[in-house]
Amino acid sequence: MPVRELFRGINSHLINLFLSVEESKHLPESPKKFLVIRQHNQFGDMLASVSLLRAIKETYPDSTTTLLASPENHFAIDKNPFVDSSFVFEKKKLFKRDYLLQVKSILRQNYDVAIVPVTVAISNTSCILASLSDAKMKIGPASLNQTKNRLEKLFHGRIDLNWKKCPDAHVSDFILDIVRPYGIKTKNFNSYIHFDDSDRDVAAKFLGGIKSNEENKVFGFHVGAAKPQNRWSLQKYVDVIRSLTDYYDFDFYFTGSNSDEEQLAFMRREFPNAGYFLNNTIPQLAAVIELSDLFITNDTGVMHVAGTTSSPQISIFGPTNPFNWAPVGKNKFFLRKSELIEDVDVKDVVELTKYLLENFSK
Repeated sequence: MPVRELFRGINSHLINLFLSVEESKHLPESPKKFLVIRQHNQFGDMLASVSLLRAIKETYPDSTTTLLASPENHFAIDKNPFVDSSFVFEKKKLFKRDYLLQVKSILRQNYDVAIVPVTVAISNTSCILASLSDAKMKIGPASLNQTKNRLEKLFHGRIDLNWKKCPDAHVSDFILDIVRPYGIKTKNFNSYIHFDDSDRDVAAKFLGGIKSNEENKVFGFHVGAAKPQNRWSLQKYVDVIRSLTDYYDFDFYFTGSNSDEEQLAFMRREFPNAGYFLNNTIPQLAAVIELSDLFITNDTGVMHVAGTTSSPQISIFGPTNPFNWAPVGKNKFFLRKSELIEDVDVKDVVELTKYLLENFSK
């Protein structure tokens, strides 16, 4: 057995020895205070949690929910109406006494229920944080895809989660499996990002600055992605844009951040007069996409932001299963031919764009 696995086994045994609780299948009567710990995973995973947060509010309208998030994903729930308060958890700050006291204060607010949702991996840290909370009922994974959670005994409610039973289930549906046994549910699986008038004003001002003609359509593109295998060819994006000029009068922009610098530099060389909506807040990004006629994106976090809007959208997929992760909605379409994103052709995107604008144009 590798040393790391041996250490993990010993560590898990000690944690269970001191923090394990008796299993229970019943929530406290009429729970009022919920703690959801989602400090693991990335931005898209957090947006997929909206269905869970909504389900809590719909099932218990008078309840309040505190969300414990991470520096990587907390901004996905900025201004979210299903979250009453949030806290950003950072491991590296735990050695600071003041921060440690803050964490303790957040975890001990007389919660009725603490929930650790899971989609792609079990977080030991999340399990331990839930265990250290004062929640009367703690719900978390007993296993994920038949891999046992070594810390399942930290939960009163121990739920076996198995995506393999329905491999094409959407993540916003699958995430509800952690609470379905307790009657917490929703029929609305859509993600949600709230943007206000100030966000809309920022978006409108930007789009006003790039429009060359008031009658032109506006298309948005996101050409970056954190994972290289999720990036469609930059040249293919260029070819799509140039091909679309044969059919539409439109102005266009690119979204991104400092992490997309290489891809954006390429686009600036090809399209120096295009708009560049960069390093904006998530609500501002949602607002600018909402005001657009079409948005085309790789499979990445921005795809999930676009998925919360009413704008027609094309998401280009490679290795990831789009049935699990693609945005849902009548004008939300994805393209995938294989695990190689480059197998998607320029003509596929152009033809789907024409279909979308003919049938779902604003």
